[in-house]
Amino acid sequence: MQTFFESPLSSVLSRDYLTPKSFAHYKSFTLRNFRQIPQVNRLSSGQIEAIEVVGRVFPFKTNSYVVNELIDWENVPDDPIFILNFPQKDMLKPDQYEAIANLLKRKADKEEIDQAAMKIRWELNPHPAGQENNIPSHNGLKLKGSQHKYRETILFFPSHGQTCHAYCTFCFRWPQFVGMNDIKFAMRETRLLVSYIQDHPEITDLIFTGGDPMVMSTKLFATYINPILKANIRHLKTIRIGTKALGYWPYRFLTDDDSEELLDLLNKITRSGKHLSIMAHFNHPREMEPEAVKNAIRRIREIGAEIRTQSPLLKHINDQPELWSKMWQAQVELGCIPYYMFVVRDTGTHHYFGVTLEEAWNIFRKSYQKVSGLARTVRGPSMSAHPGKIQVLGISEINGEKVFVLQFLQGRNPDWVGKPFFARYDKNAKWVSDLQPAFKDDHFFYEENH
Repeated sequence: MQTFFESPLSSVLSRDYLTPKSFAHYKSFTLRNFRQIPQVNRLSSGQIEAIEVVGRVFPFKTNSYVVNELIDWENVPDDPIFILNFPQKDMLKPDQYEAIANLLKRKADKEEIDQAAMKIRWELNPHPAGQENNIPSHNGLKLKGSQHKYRETILFFPSHGQTCHAYCTFCFRWPQFVGMNDIKFAMRETRLLVSYIQDHPEITDLIFTGGDPMVMSTKLFATYINPILKANIRHLKTIRIGTKALGYWPYRFLTDDDSEELLDLLNKITRSGKHLSIMAHFNHPREMEPEAVKNAIRRIREIGAEIRTQSPLLKHINDQPELWSKMWQAQVELGCIPYYMFVVRDTGTHHYFGVTLEEAWNIFRKSYQKVSGLARTVRGPSMSAHPGKIQVLGISEINGEKVFVLQFLQGRNPDWVGKPFFARYDKNAKWVSDLQPAFKDDHFFYEENH
C-alpha cells in the first residue's frame, strides 16, 4: 500500500486549485520597457526621472503580476509594493543622484553613465558582512558559488539562478545583478559542491539561493538537484530553497509550462528522505492576499515540503507592528512558519530603508505580542553581520547603565550562540558596527583581539 509521500504526484495535486486568473503569462518590465506599463502614465515626470536615474545604479525589474495584482496604483507613490519594486529618488544620496541625472540630461554615452554608476556602487558597501570570507576551498580550488559561514549550513548560488522574477529595491545582494562580476557568487556545476559536502560531515543543511533558484526551468534546476540526491549523502538532512517566487510569481507553482514538473522534482526531494524547506520571502501582508499565492502554498505543502517565511524590517514598507502581526497570522493560517525578522543590512539602500535598532526592537516586540504562540516561531530583529546572526533581545538598565541586550542566533564560532552580551545604548544605532561594548569593555567577546 502506497503512503502519501510515495504516491504519484498527479494523484496528490489537483488542478481544481487553479482559478481562471491563475492562467497568467509572465512579462517583465525593466528600464527598457517600463513606460509600456499603462499605470505608469499616472506617475509625475519627477517620479519617472527617479526610476530612470536610480535604475542606472541599482537593479530594476518588476513584472505583470506585481503591477496588476499587488500594487495599489490609487495609493502611488506611497504604496508599499510600489516602493518595494520601483526605484525611489532618495535611494541615492543627493550628490549621487545629481551625478547620474546630469549625465542623462546631457545625453552622455552609455559607457560614461556606466562608469559613473559603478563608482557610486563601490561607495555603497557592495560586499557586506565579509561575505568573501565565507567562500570555502576544496582540494585547492575555491568554490566561488558557495558560502560556508556556519558549521552546519552551506549556501549554494547556482549560476543559472542569478536573477529574480522581480527585484526588491532593498536587496542586499544587488551587486549580483549589476555587472559587478568580480564579487559575484555563482557556480555552474555541482561536482565540487557534492565532494565538499561529502568531506564535511558537520554539514546538515544545503541552501539554494541567488538571485532566485525558482527562475530556472525545471530541467535546469534538476541538473543541480539530481547529482545531490544521487550522491546520497547521509549527513545531509535538509535542502532549503530561498525564493521570492511565492510573493512575485506564484504561477511558477501553478500554470508555468513546467510547473507540474517542478513540483514533481520537489516531491522527489521529499521522497528521497531529505527534508525540504522553502524559505519564502514575504515583505508585506498584501503579498499573502491573492488566491494564486494561497493555491501555490497549498500545492507546495502537499508534496511534503514546509514553508518558512522571512523578511527584513523596512522603513516605508513594513515599519508598523500591525503589518507584521497581520502577515505572521496570515502565514500561520496558510500553514507557513514565521522564521526571521531581519535588520536591513549595511549596504546599498540601507540609509533609505533602515530603522534604528531601538525602533526595530519595539516593532518586533509589539507585533510579537499580538499573535498566538504558533506565530512566535519568528526570531528577530536579527542582524546578519560578519561574526554571525545577532539578535536584539531588548533594552535594559544594568548598574545604572542603559544597554542593548544581544545574543548570537548563529555564529562563525558555534560556541558564541546563545550567549547574552551587552552594548552601550545608542538611540541612533542601526547596525552592529554602530555599537560599542558596555561597562567600559574595550571590545566585544567575539572580536579577534579578545
